[in-house]
Amino acid sequence: MEVARLIPGRTARLIASVASIGLLAVGCATPPPANDKAAVAAYNQANDPYEPFNRAMLKFNLALDKAILKPVAYVYRENVADPLQTNVTNFLSNLRAPVIFANDLLQGEFERAGTTLMRFTMNSTFGVLGINDLAGDLGMEEHSEDFGQTLATWDVDDGPYLVLPIFGPSNPRDGVGILADSLMDPFGWVVPFEYRLGRAVGSAVDKRAQNYDHINDLEKNSLDFYAAIRSLYRQRRVEEIRNGVPASDSSIPGGISVVPQKPDGQQSKATSTEK
Repeated sequence: MEVARLIPGRTARLIASVASIGLLAVGCATPPPANDKAAVAAYNQANDPYEPFNRAMLKFNLALDKAILKPVAYVYRENVADPLQTNVTNFLSNLRAPVIFANDLLQGEFERAGTTLMRFTMNSTFGVLGINDLAGDLGMEEHSEDFGQTLATWDVDDGPYLVLPIFGPSNPRDGVGILADSLMDPFGWVVPFEYRLGRAVGSAVDKRAQNYDHINDLEKNSLDFYAAIRSLYRQRRVEEIRNGVPASDSSIPGGISVVPQKPDGQQSKATSTEK
């Protein structure tokens, strides 16, 4: 699903974000009558006023995926040995460490920032440019952070659900996060275009190969593939924002209703993100 990474660089990200915002007026879901309280409640819970546009973008993204990314990912997973695939995943993950480190700091997660820095230093040197995850073998577990999560910890509302062309499931807050992460990535500033292109393509193929069976099963077994993706995206984002800490109120699907506790006992600033 990560076909967005086939287009490298900050320019492509900015174009996609601006284009999506400009197209929002094309199709908005009509709110139900105010006297139909059940329908209004379901509409508000979905928080998806741009559903016609979003469904069109999902169809577009799936067409690109099936025409380009899925076939390439299939060849990759079937013909590249598993240990080598693991090395590729480790290498690509290590390249994201500077962005993760910056977001750890911006969130005030200094212990996690230290872990990220240690992982990057160790894996980039003794791990041979990140090909081997020696830090993970020593108990320093990998985690991921992005600027969308950082904005959530700063109490920035996520806004309505939004499917970005090429980038896929998102929302206005995470769309801004995509652009900010791209600007924070030092490798995007100092390396030539060919490197960024190779990294973008490699990341797309690697992630698609990892999720190959899961995506196929979801598409095959979902009564509404669009709704299933929307739900899973929101659940995943809530878990990422909470750093894996379960919600105190599980009665609200994919929602943050109370101030959660971080693993280190510090309170998160995210109080109401996904709806």
